[in-house]
Amino acid sequence: MNPLEIGLLIMVVLIALFAIGMPIAFALGAVSIGTLLLIDGFRSLDILGETFFSGLNSFTLVAIPMFILMGSAVANSPAGKDLYEALDRWLNRVPGGLVLSNLGACSLFAALSGSSPATCAAIGKMGIPEMRKRGYPDEISAGSIAAGGTLGILIPPSLTMIVYGISTETSIGRLFLAGVLPGLMLTAIFMLWTVYSCWRKGLTLSDVSQHYSLRQKLEILPRVLPFLAIIAGILFVLYGGVATPSEAAGVGALFCLVLVVVVYRMFSAGPFISMFRDSTRESVMIMMIIAASELFAFTLSSTFVTQSIAGWISDLDVNRWVLMGIINLFLLIAGFFLPPVAVILMTAPILLPIITNAGFDPYWFAVILTINMEIGLITPPVGLNLYVINSIAPDISLGTILRGSLPYVGCMVLAIVLLCIFPQIATFLPTLVMGGAL
Repeated sequence: MNPLEIGLLIMVVLIALFAIGMPIAFALGAVSIGTLLLIDGFRSLDILGETFFSGLNSFTLVAIPMFILMGSAVANSPAGKDLYEALDRWLNRVPGGLVLSNLGACSLFAALSGSSPATCAAIGKMGIPEMRKRGYPDEISAGSIAAGGTLGILIPPSLTMIVYGISTETSIGRLFLAGVLPGLMLTAIFMLWTVYSCWRKGLTLSDVSQHYSLRQKLEILPRVLPFLAIIAGILFVLYGGVATPSEAAGVGALFCLVLVVVVYRMFSAGPFISMFRDSTRESVMIMMIIAASELFAFTLSSTFVTQSIAGWISDLDVNRWVLMGIINLFLLIAGFFLPPVAVILMTAPILLPIITNAGFDPYWFAVILTINMEIGLITPPVGLNLYVINSIAPDISLGTILRGSLPYVGCMVLAIVLLCIFPQIATFLPTLVMGGAL
């Protein structure tokens, strides 16, 4: 068998294992070990352990559990509710203001957690019941949260950007900067669509909003602004060269824990046990996927699958934008079946030399890849955010949630088109703050 045939067989077996419900890390590990045994015999077992653990041999990976803990501290305290309530009070006079509040809360919570499922769950638990109580249709209530939750992997600090930086050996600070303006742009596009959708459905101020005085709007800010200051501080020390991503994440997590105690007088052990338990569970899951992906990448390289795929794509005699269209289609399909971390770890090292040889900026491409992964989070058959929303509001069918989410898929496609026409949206801030590409 030639390398491309071996690669196709590997992918068929991998998809079959995913289809029967095997965890991603175990499926990647099983396929890798099985392939190496078939190709190289039992002597290949000598390097399995070293290869597996080499995937975790990076100090930068410490940033992942720290950022997850930071988000968990907000999710398991009243801080998330206050973020949501503050935006509701300030935006309630805008048509569709409650939905805009939820989208804004998703973007802020995304900046604190870096995780889409966590954002979706935290804001959805508060936002969906409130929107339904005020007369918003189920499609808008569920779809807006499912879509807003995807912002967690684009707006910095983003876990997927950290994984991309590690797997491609690119600057995580530049990646975070590259995601700022696209994240704000996508949030704005979501909000514009929401205002139009609410107006079209006749949801006016009188039937969905309530009045808040200026005093009520101001009184909640002291509980919210310290957490926003943490986000600003993390971004400042990262881009100012004061601290590494791991150091910034550790300090950010510590400050969030301290603020939770000081602001909300949370002195009992119960909430903190939940914080650390949830953070540990999610961190271990991501770390296992990273380690197994390292083994999977080694297997593909050893069987010359990676080199053959890269050569085949490079040999395509097509315009570079046609090439980018093919890559986008591939990423979109991969995102339908796999979570973002797995897709990035499996594809980014292969695609990076291809897109750089075609003249594309690797940091711009990271944003394009991430938005493709966002689409996968709200589209079947996997569509993780759809199931998170369904677990929060089980009386809303998956079909209803999907119908409410689909317009936001169109918004993401529009964002990709805009980034292709105006790549400076992603490259301006990294160049301004950190100079030319590294």
